Amino acid sequence: MFRALSAAALLLCVSHPHASAAEITLWSPGAVASSLRELIPQFEQASGHKVTVQYSPALALVDKLKSGEAGDVAIVGSSAADELMKLGKFTAGSKVLIARVGVGVFVRRGDPKPDISTREAFVRSVMNAKVISYSDPKLGGTAANYVGHLMDSLDITGSIAPKTKLTPPSKPLADFVASGGADFGLNQITEILQDPRLELVGPLPADIQFYTEYAAGVMAASVQRDVDKALIAFLSTPAASTIMKSKGFTQF
Repeated sequence: MFRALSAAALLLCVSHPHASAAEITLWSPGAVASSLRELIPQFEQASGHKVTVQYSPALALVDKLKSGEAGDVAIVGSSAADELMKLGKFTAGSKVLIARVGVGVFVRRGDPKPDISTREAFVRSVMNAKVISYSDPKLGGTAANYVGHLMDSLDITGSIAPKTKLTPPSKPLADFVASGGADFGLNQITEILQDPRLELVGPLPADIQFYTEYAAGVMAASVQRDVDKALIAFLSTPAASTIMKSKGFTQF
């Protein structure tokens, strides 16, 4: 039933689905991967177009796009999309907000869960932990950069840094926590939920939460902009939003 609704929504975006099939390169942060794995096959089936998804940490992806990385559509942070449009890397007026995600705390499935119910409880849990882990901010992750700044602001006594293990983004972080290397980790909620070895403790408390808003845009060098716009239109349908919400995104 849902697939039928998704296909119907897509057909409203594509005038002649299966005519002149195109190949699209879509750049995306890893946080959107779980949603795209479900949505892209639906788009391909209904439109006849082929989409190849390339993943990169969000901030590193922006640098790639600024440097002239080839592709057709890219998903980046909302403010980065505005910047890319000003630089002429996105076509004017093509930015569409598609999703928003917060930062969460996670443990290896079955491990004790720290108390993160309030800012004070979160700080106590950090102080009581033997090891905490998150992605190395220097490698270009949006959430990692925020978490790095947050930890620096909390580390008044200098006791947090020595117990912090920084990893490369995504799978290495999940692998480290899943192997029992840390009491808990921090990452974007969508990335936590896509790994069955991990268990989400919950989002950061509201007063220290950070949301990343993702927007899709048509890359200026693309020569198939109508198809690009059809893909973006599909990713912003209510049906697509329902799938994204099931993967950990929140509504605007």
